[in-house]
Amino acid sequence: MPAKTALSVNVNKVALLRNSRQLGIPSVTRAALLCLQSGAQGITVHPRPDERHIRSNDVYELREVMMAWPDREFNIEGNPFHNLMDFVRSVRPQQVTFVPDSEDQFTSDHGWQFPQDADRLQPLIQECKSLGVRVSLFMDPLPDQMAAVKAVGADRVELYTEPYAAAWGGLQEAFQLARYVQTAFAATALGLGLNAGHDLNQYNLPAFVKAIPALKEVSIGHALIADALELGYHAAVTAYLRALELQA
Repeated sequence: MPAKTALSVNVNKVALLRNSRQLGIPSVTRAALLCLQSGAQGITVHPRPDERHIRSNDVYELREVMMAWPDREFNIEGNPFHNLMDFVRSVRPQQVTFVPDSEDQFTSDHGWQFPQDADRLQPLIQECKSLGVRVSLFMDPLPDQMAAVKAVGADRVELYTEPYAAAWGGLQEAFQLARYVQTAFAATALGLGLNAGHDLNQYNLPAFVKAIPALKEVSIGHALIADALELGYHAAVTAYLRALELQA
């Protein structure tokens, strides 16, 4: 039986390795295809303005790949005040994830803040939804922020999981996990869907998924691609799908 929580593979790190030379390898589209063939339910990309990993042409080439997989999800994430909305308007992925990172930020490290971000996010959320694109907001595990997410019209939240991942296996694991459980309860009570991502791996996934059974999707890039370097794409994706099914 397939896992209730979908696995979306972020292929940014494949692009980062490719960009270190001018040979076109490893192929981002080939990586995505192998992950889909291995059972991944989606592909995620985060095209930043400086194109330090995913480039504009990658997004459009991946759209062509995804068109052959109509039962899978293409998720494009990024800051809607940078270059993200151009991709949303032209590609119209199944899901867009708004992330509040700066142009030169090394990696995403915090969620949106309300009420500060509400007024500028709301019209862009409505535009996405008018294009038939589901909107997820990258958020810290703060239960009291979920009502504001609902109020601006988002469909889902993606919980920023680095604090949980950093605490996993240590004395703070239970405390951190409780924060996510409380946030998940607040979100689902309002009718928001739940995604999660950042520093999740095949070892810390089972406990997280068991604690939050309503979790719809995890987006995983760095750890899965690192595992694929050793195991291959098929074995790595299979391991993550198995981790999503485990009851730790």
